[in-house]
Order: sequence, then structure tokens, then C-alpha cells
Amino acid sequence: MKKLSICLLAFLVTTICCQPLTAQNDGLTQAFKEQTIKGVNDLMIDHYVFPEVAKKTAAYLSEQLKSGQYDDISDVGSFGDALTKAVQSVNHDKHMRIRPMPVRKEVENTPERMIEEQMANLIQHRNRMAGFKEAKKLDGNIGYLDLRGFASVDAGAPVADLYMGLLETSDAVIIDLRKNGGGSPEMVQYLCSYFFDKHVHLNSLYWRQGEQTQEFWTLGEVGGKKMSDVPLFVLTSARTFSAAEEFSYNMQTQKRATLVGETTGGGANPGGGFPINKKLMVFIPTGKAINPVTKTNWEGVGVVPEVKTLAEDAFDKAVELATIAAENYRHQLEKKYKELFANLNSNIDAYRGSSSEKSVVESMKACKEAGLIGEGEINGLGYQYLIEHEKPLTAELIFKTNTLLYPNSANVYDSYGEALAANGKLNQALKSYEMAVQVAEKNGAPNLDLFKENLEKIKKKATGKP
Repeated sequence: MKKLSICLLAFLVTTICCQPLTAQNDGLTQAFKEQTIKGVNDLMIDHYVFPEVAKKTAAYLSEQLKSGQYDDISDVGSFGDALTKAVQSVNHDKHMRIRPMPVRKEVENTPERMIEEQMANLIQHRNRMAGFKEAKKLDGNIGYLDLRGFASVDAGAPVADLYMGLLETSDAVIIDLRKNGGGSPEMVQYLCSYFFDKHVHLNSLYWRQGEQTQEFWTLGEVGGKKMSDVPLFVLTSARTFSAAEEFSYNMQTQKRATLVGETTGGGANPGGGFPINKKLMVFIPTGKAINPVTKTNWEGVGVVPEVKTLAEDAFDKAVELATIAAENYRHQLEKKYKELFANLNSNIDAYRGSSSEKSVVESMKACKEAGLIGEGEINGLGYQYLIEHEKPLTAELIFKTNTLLYPNSANVYDSYGEALAANGKLNQALKSYEMAVQVAEKNGAPNLDLFKENLEKIKKKATGKP
């Protein structure tokens, strides 16, 4: 059997639970009930992640049947609920549920019908936005994300990149999972990766079939800017379930976030849906989550937040905590930035030749990675030392460093060429101007004609031709 993701779990549970249940007599004969329980038992014994627990659960269902526990039940929905209650009383697995099969009307498979279905699927996809409900900035530069589900990575990652892009300059982030019922573990992995800059083992899924263990580690790259040190808060409720619990548990056990709200639903075992007969189906967990820190998971107990509040009060409490955390984060950034700038200025002032060149390059790179300076600022600093401070050798190094940090920019090579020419290094200047033209042609730069003009000038100067 193909392994089914937690995303399919959420879809199946949602689809099934939304079907109208009838209270009328569905003609549930004793033979039907016996066949149903035998089907459930066989499926559990064959597929449930815990074989011994499956046997105990099956024995209990059989005993309940013999004792007449289900004799008075006459409709499919109530029968499924009774079986669900019975199996969960033994295995305490909130993922295992028996539900009526979705009712589907037979329709004529015409081109018009196919178009209607495709349009309905498209509208549903556009409305759901891969589970991303809302992203916004709150007062105090706090980012807020309301996430209602973890879609597949193919659908979810591009949307996640857009939403996270809106929050990347936040001084604290709140992720609201209070209405999130689960989804894809791969998407959990992707979103978690936004908040770590190291290779971290987040979670593992053990599958009974083949006795395989699938590990989930943070990704080295995501489609946006990582926020590995930004204070993070996660809102939870009793409705937070499955993959949403995994995200919460991952962040909690790695001490990366503060959880605020209610203890979550307690569903940690992924699996898939199996038809029992034409009227009922069962969701059977075929795997289990194994956290690398605790060596266990949240099945049956839920994820317990550090800050316990009612679900409706969690947002206000998190904002209160995030406001303080954001202010502290800004102070830390300010201190860090001052140290980086001071180190850069010190290394530039101390530059006396090739022996101290490495210090300037490394400190410039650190400022760039911290987002303190970019290509334009470095270029401006170079001209400041070239013209105002009259330190052409220092200016040359600054421009050279810019070519190392931004090798795909034509302008940095043009400026570097100017500094080299000012220091009488005409042959090196010629190569730099040639590089500016090459990069400009490759990128379709708007200043290509200017770069070509500067190249011709340095050619004449280098060869001594008028």
C-alpha cells in the first residue's frame, strides 16, 4: 500500500464528516454488523502500525458484538460512531475513525460535466490558497500568519514564500494554528525550515509496511529569507490536529518557539482510508511519529503549550508576549549592527595593503549578510574614499570587494575599473571594464552603451592612442 500523508488524512476526515448523516433506519441487519466488524478487524490487523494493539482492539470489537452492544443501532452514522468510540477506547488513537462512505451521485460523464468539475476544483484551489488564510503586520512590527492547513509542497511552498515574504522584516512572528486540522508532513518541514539556519532533525515517521523510517530535516534553502533568530509564537487550540501538532511539537522540542493556547487534539499517527463495505470506511494509522528529542510523540495526549490560555484568549496573550520579545530583538539587532559597522570601519581605516585585505572583505561580507549594506552602499563608500578621503588604494579594495559580493552586476566592475585606473593599473582596469560590458550584455543592462564608452576610453589610454 502506498504511504498516505497526513494531508490526505485531513482531506478524508473533512470530506467524510461533511456528509449528511441520516437518522432513519438504514436496514442494518445483524449479518451486516458482523461483516462490518470482521472487515474492520481484518484491516486493522493487516495495516495498523501497532499489530499487537490491533489484535486487542479487534478482540474487543468482537466481544462487544457478541454482548449485543450494537443490537439497537439502526443507522449507519450511529453505527460508525459507536465503532469509533469502541476502537479508540482500546487504542486511544484519535486518527482511527469509522465513518460512512461519501455519498456520490452517478452523473453522465460529458465534456460539459468535466468542465464543471475542473472549474469547481480550480475555484476551490484558489479560495483555499494552500491553507494560508491571512498574513499581516501588527503594531510593534509583529508578523501574524493565520494558517488553516498544510497543503502539499507543490501547492503550498510557492504560497508560503509569498506570505513569508510579507513577514520577513518582522521583529517577532505569531503563527496561528488554532483552526488547523493537519496536512502534509513535507509542508511542515518546509515551513519549519524558515525558522532554522542549521541542519536540524525535526521529526521521523515510522511506517509498518516495510518497517521503514522516514526522517524530516530542515532544508538548507527555502524560497524566501530565513528568520532563524526572530522570536516565534505558535497559537494552539483543541482543534489543532495532526500535522499542525507536528509543527507545534517540532518548534517546542527544539526550543524555537513559545506555544500559547490550549492543549492540542492529540493525533500523531498518519495513515489512510480503507473501505470496509459499500456503506462504511475506516481510517487506519499505518505509521507513527517519532520526535528525535523526546523519542515519542503527542498521540492521545496532545501538545501542551508553555503558556496555557483559552483558545479565544491566545491571540491577545501572544501579542502581549511578542511585543516584549520584539522590543528586545530590536535592541539586540541594534547592538549587533553597531558592532558590525564598527568592525568594518576599523578594518578599512587599518588597511595598509594586501596583508590586511582579508579583514576588510570579511567584515564587508558580514555587514552585507546582516542586511546592513548592499551593492549601492558599498559603491558609494568606495567613491567616498576615492574622492572625499583621497585614499585611492582603500577605494580600490572596496570596489574589488563589491565585485566579489555582487559578481553579476555590471556596474561594480565599471566602478572597480575606475579605481584601478586612478591608481595607474591600466591593464587591470581594462579587464574590469571588459567584464562590465560582458555582464551588461548578458543581463541586458540599460547602461550598456555607457560601459562600452568607458571601455573604449580605457583602451585608448592603455595603448596611448589619441
